[in-house]
Amino acid sequence: MRVLIVKVSSLGDIIHTLPAVTDAKSANRRLQFDWVVEENFAEVPSWHPAVDRVIPVALRRWRKSVIKTFRNGEFAAFREDLKQTHYDLVIDAQGLIKSGIISRLSKGLTVGLSNSTIKEPLATLFYNKMFSVPRDEHAVERVRELFSRALNYTYEPGDMNSIDYGLDLRRIGLTDATRESGRLLFLHGTTWPTKHWPQAHWRELARLATARGYTVQLPWGTEVERQRAHAIADRLPGVEVLERQTLAGMARHIATAAGVVAVDTGLGHLAAALATPTLSLYGPTNPGLAGTYGRHQAHLPSTFACAPCLSRICRYEGAVVTSDLNGERLTVAPACFSTQPPMQVLAALEEVMARRELATEVGGGIGSVMQP
Repeated sequence: MRVLIVKVSSLGDIIHTLPAVTDAKSANRRLQFDWVVEENFAEVPSWHPAVDRVIPVALRRWRKSVIKTFRNGEFAAFREDLKQTHYDLVIDAQGLIKSGIISRLSKGLTVGLSNSTIKEPLATLFYNKMFSVPRDEHAVERVRELFSRALNYTYEPGDMNSIDYGLDLRRIGLTDATRESGRLLFLHGTTWPTKHWPQAHWRELARLATARGYTVQLPWGTEVERQRAHAIADRLPGVEVLERQTLAGMARHIATAAGVVAVDTGLGHLAAALATPTLSLYGPTNPGLAGTYGRHQAHLPSTFACAPCLSRICRYEGAVVTSDLNGERLTVAPACFSTQPPMQVLAALEEVMARRELATEVGGGIGSVMQP
């Protein structure tokens, strides 16, 4: 049975779909999966052994020049590529109008979430069959349940510690996930302005961590992130700004780190998929429905009065909130991150790392990624 998955973006959403693929393949070894995904994330589905073919789509790039896209034949080539195979089932795991259109362009029975449980109800116009999945479940569990109903096998709800993302380490260039003792990775880049933990907090956390004997690595993906990384690392021994990485390169750094601190970002979900001990910081967003999900994950949500506001723009109008960092009094913005001081963050991360070490000693290797 050949199945097409349509989950084009973003990085976190793509990663949330991987456990459903693991479930489905375990329930029916004859299943074969193809996957339509944004070209920038095409590496990720290929890391799962159950995915045979990845079909890149360039919606983000095409939107910048629609006329050029149609004239140069790039969209026509994608459509023809999509129609090469007749699928027994097409699963729109995203629930957006754009993913619904892509699903309908393919050859096969198209299914997705019902209009009462989907992000963009108009997407249901492109489906042949719909399934209702509770809206209040975590995104990982919602996709797992959708797959189980669409492919007719038993769905067994789990907890974070039982989730299997199914990643094959060899496909990201590793033979194992041996962690480098004492090396921390700070994932400081994110999208919304309100999701950014203050730069001064990152710098203080790096200072505290290196004082405790850790080394710290700072990745980046944009020029703004590169500048922030260098500002955090400035004159701090033991803090390294990485060269720009591919997704596979980032996966290797994450998989072998002793611990990770992340804001609400796609790379944080990659850390969860790789079972790396991770502390994720949440200000305006709520980790309950789409936070990092997996083994050795911990969330530190803001306890500020107006959090979580779920807003890209901070609308806090109260008194200025300040924090004492290494003897200097600094304004905290967004104010919701004032409840997550660097010392508390480091202590929480060390607790996650210690729990992982204890689990490994007791369980003989708990926390490894899927064996090929």
